[in-house]
Amino acid sequence: MQDRFRADVTSNRHNRAILERWPTLALPDGWLVAGCLFQTVWNLQAGRAPEENIKDYDLFYFDGDDLSEAGEQVVQQRVAHLLADLGVKIEVANQARVHTWYEAYFGHPCAPLRGVQDGIDRFLIPATCIGIRPDALYAPNGLALMYQGVLSSNPLTPHADLFQQKAASYRERWPRLTIV
Repeated sequence: MQDRFRADVTSNRHNRAILERWPTLALPDGWLVAGCLFQTVWNLQAGRAPEENIKDYDLFYFDGDDLSEAGEQVVQQRVAHLLADLGVKIEVANQARVHTWYEAYFGHPCAPLRGVQDGIDRFLIPATCIGIRPDALYAPNGLALMYQGVLSSNPLTPHADLFQQKAASYRERWPRLTIV
């Protein structure tokens, strides 16, 4: 299933280009994550273009030596510049600093993360807990739930309000998804 997933994800030309340029991005513990991955698969399952309605391409990294917003913005600008010709929105986030802004943004506290995989583990929906880079795939809950379109709440992030909002948004765009 991992080979199928990698083939599906790289059918999205933007994902493919990001992964091809990975060494130039030089992100410590860097991973391509979130919607650009599972939404590509769901688009393919729905008979749509792989890139359709993907609002951004998220890259996570972990730099525990610089928890500043300014430091993260420097990395964001550098990576956005390197990928500017793709014509898509690139979002870069240092997972070492998530705990400094999460509660103010989402209304729930967040303990400091220990690495990017710790952040991926805490996505609101287990089926979407996925990260990829050229040499690795990280899917702590496997890939079956994502391919089956099963949306359930993540016990590591039990925020019912945020889950319902996110799941409803996904279900609206991909009606075949099932919310449990």
